[in-house]
Amino acid sequence: MSNANKAKGTRYESEIRDFLNARGFDVKRVVQMGRADQGDLHGYPLHIIEAKSVKSIDLPAFVRQADREATNAAQPFGVCFVKKVRGSTGEGYAVRSIATDIRLIRRLRDMEVALRGENFELYEALDRQHREAA
Repeated sequence: MSNANKAKGTRYESEIRDFLNARGFDVKRVVQMGRADQGDLHGYPLHIIEAKSVKSIDLPAFVRQADREATNAAQPFGVCFVKKVRGSTGEGYAVRSIATDIRLIRRLRDMEVALRGENFELYEALDRQHREAA
């Protein structure tokens, strides 16, 4: 990989970090570890993020890499953020396998049921907040 490509990747990782942190997260870039790599960004709840800013998009390879790196980082979910050509950071794509997405949605569903049963007023307030944030 040329230094120009590495710089492009580093720039995109920083863009994602800044974008997420401006929205209330505490995301940090992490050091690459070769075979034991743990993704590009940590601090996105329950996830590692693998960032890709490339001309040639290879979704199967990206998803495999994100899943492998989530396992390495002991996180339940991997996601690959892929830069949209001539698009803003927020217009990029979040890519995961359908199997991973199902696990994530099941977890969200089960946690919502638990919260609703434990503290209905808090559940209603959070539900309203997130519906209005769209």
